[in-house]
Amino acid sequence: MAVVRVRQHVNPLAKKYQTPANALEWEKVYPQPNQPLHLDIGCAKGRFLLQMAQIETNWNFLGLEIREPLVVEANQFRCELGLTNLHYLFCNVNNSLRSLLSSLPPGTLQRVSIQFPDPWFKNRHAKRRVVQPELVAELAGYLAVGGVVFLQSDIEFVAVEMRDRFAENPAFERLGTEEWLTENPLPVATEREIGTQNKGEPVYRAIFVKKTSAP
Repeated sequence: MAVVRVRQHVNPLAKKYQTPANALEWEKVYPQPNQPLHLDIGCAKGRFLLQMAQIETNWNFLGLEIREPLVVEANQFRCELGLTNLHYLFCNVNNSLRSLLSSLPPGTLQRVSIQFPDPWFKNRHAKRRVVQPELVAELAGYLAVGGVVFLQSDIEFVAVEMRDRFAENPAFERLGTEEWLTENPLPVATEREIGTQNKGEPVYRAIFVKKTSAP
């Protein structure tokens, strides 16, 4: 298959990305729509979920990505492998999450991962970063009680910002007493994670759980 070339960074505030995605008909996406759902926000080429779906066959996996050519390619790989518990979707998660999840069977969303998102280093570009307070609030509304959110980045200020925004929402409680998790709790590492660790550089990780009720 030909290599798909795409821009490394896409501005989510650009006009072309302002149309929200349509609600999904989950029974048409997954043969078993009531299986627990793992949502991977910013899935890039989707290789992480491709492996996860083969390991955890009793879960459904949904990858969201703003770069459409990567989504097309990822779905082709999924079809070639015959994975029916995996789907990739092109969208801007910051304006599409509510419409996507509004039709989801209650209690289905049980795990969310946000891994190595675009850092957007300049302060004037901070609104382009994926983890905004509104996104955290929407996830709090749809994530099942006891569900988890896993965050990681190789850019410390990005990891701190993501961690702090989830910590500020009363629906979430951070697990662990150390500043950062030393190990990835998931059975698959992303390509970026492997490359970062091979260079001997740190990865900053945190995990949150959806509490029974807000204080």
